[in-house]
Amino acid sequence: MSVETRWDVLGLGIAAVDDLLYVDAYPQPDTKVAVRARQRQGGGLTATALVAAARLGARAAYGGVLGDDELSRSTLRELEREGVDCAPVLHKSRAEPCHSVVIVDRSTGSRTILYSSERVLSRSPDEVTPDLIGQCRLLFLDYSTGYGGLYAARVAHDLGIEVVGDMERLTVPGAEELLREIDHLVIGIDVAASVTGEAQPEQMVRALSGGGRACCAVTAGDRGCWFAERGGEVRHVPVLQVPVVDTTGCGDVFHGAYAACISRGEGIARAIEVATVAAGIKATKPGGRAGIPDRATVEHLLQG
Repeated sequence: MSVETRWDVLGLGIAAVDDLLYVDAYPQPDTKVAVRARQRQGGGLTATALVAAARLGARAAYGGVLGDDELSRSTLRELEREGVDCAPVLHKSRAEPCHSVVIVDRSTGSRTILYSSERVLSRSPDEVTPDLIGQCRLLFLDYSTGYGGLYAARVAHDLGIEVVGDMERLTVPGAEELLREIDHLVIGIDVAASVTGEAQPEQMVRALSGGGRACCAVTAGDRGCWFAERGGEVRHVPVLQVPVVDTTGCGDVFHGAYAACISRGEGIARAIEVATVAAGIKATKPGGRAGIPDRATVEHLLQG
């Protein structure tokens, strides 16, 4: 890895545009419900994680694939406004960000996501270079990057760069192999259960902590998360107790806050603690990004 790095965190993966619809309660079949409010925000696993990392003080960059349509231009404008460097973006005329309609139940803060990803493209292995990867301290990948992400992870390891991964699902070709290359795996409990066959989060963490992985954390919504460093003791961290308005993007914020801490040389336990608080604060405001805190806000709560 070069001595002078350009970014703390470089992310390759999904960017999205989310149209949020707020309802009093999620509709039952064959019923009508009134939309009480609506708004459009940027979203996506990697893009939102990078916004969170930037707000917490990391130098973040996005290296995904976007097009020349309005959704792509909107994505770039919002990322750049948040301080995320978009110079590494690969532009292809046929590409678009993921487009989602998010139905938010105002009575619980839970959300249902209806998405279209038919024009979402990822870098192929021959579009990933050591020159690109070598400019970061930490590489962030999500499941969608497939074989391109797998190659990027291996390049990163050759350069001595660790990889943080958001493996929300394993449906993309190459995702299962990529899972094994992730140094810092933060994974939802449902996916962890399907991968390991275990019923308890502690056992899931133990099953996924092998192979020299730096950290495995299994997140379980309002139950908090369980994590272990390098296959050691499994520890539990409860969620931040807040009035929940909208859980959209909480997982992405957790990932981004964690990556920001690791990229700046903070310990794993501290990164989990910061990520837990950041995700909790985010849940107090609508949308995937509006509630993402800065580092001063997180530190105030940690010290209080």
